[in-house]
Amino acid sequence: MSDSATIGSVLITGGAGFFGQHFARRLLDQRVSDRICILSRNEWNQARMRQELGDDSRLRWFIGDVRDTQRLFHAMHRIDYVVHAAALKRIEVGRYNPMEMVQTNIIGTMNVVQVAREAGVRRAVLLSSDKAYHPISPYGHTKALAEMLFMTANGTGSAGETDFRVTRYGNVAGSTGSIIPTLRHLKSRGGRARISSVAATRFWMMPHQAVDMVLHTMLQPNIGPLLIPTLPAFRLLDLLAAMDFHDYDVVGLPAWEKLHESMDEHQTSDAAPRLSVDQLREMLRHV
Repeated sequence: MSDSATIGSVLITGGAGFFGQHFARRLLDQRVSDRICILSRNEWNQARMRQELGDDSRLRWFIGDVRDTQRLFHAMHRIDYVVHAAALKRIEVGRYNPMEMVQTNIIGTMNVVQVAREAGVRRAVLLSSDKAYHPISPYGHTKALAEMLFMTANGTGSAGETDFRVTRYGNVAGSTGSIIPTLRHLKSRGGRARISSVAATRFWMMPHQAVDMVLHTMLQPNIGPLLIPTLPAFRLLDLLAAMDFHDYDVVGLPAWEKLHESMDEHQTSDAAPRLSVDQLREMLRHV
């Protein structure tokens, strides 16, 4: 099946989040002929998303949590594809609430695997993070285990078995709670920027690239269980310059944050192709 083919029914866990909203819009534009089911526990985000997307007959809305298997059973009824985007992602929150991250990112993923199998889902795709590679934070550790849960869930590949796949990439530019909206909020209030280190680097990925990658992973029949894109990177200091921050405070790396991120042993943010200040400034126009 090609990436341009129409598909049947899709469930997005965490579907009212940043990625889920972008992914649902793409499916509505050109992909799904049956249903797009949005499962999320944030009723405000879901209500706002519902208003923005309108009354498309393909949309279904579920308030629920991946911690709840009965709700997952209901949401996965007659579903062909599951995109598992639900997760607790804030690394500083996970530092002080690790058990909550375990409940959502690990137990929730176990529930998705179990229910997808029992519901006869054709394929399930987990959204993971560069922080899952050599993890140092509760978020990274829980995502690393979630990856293993998905990849080891694959059986012999016989007919009727759910195919489990993983996509691993860095923070998506402009995603909720990430550095770009945080800095924009500070700038609007006249606040000073705070960065962990002038040498710190991070990977760069645009929202449409994340959507493209997950669609490709979801639709292609003969690819491996783990897909990792090749991405450029940027220095946090260059991002500040691109956003016209002239004053900033260097606060130091907390114990749960890395100086440089890694996708795998072959791709690290300090060695990846580096975006210049001018390139960042241009890209920010589209975020």
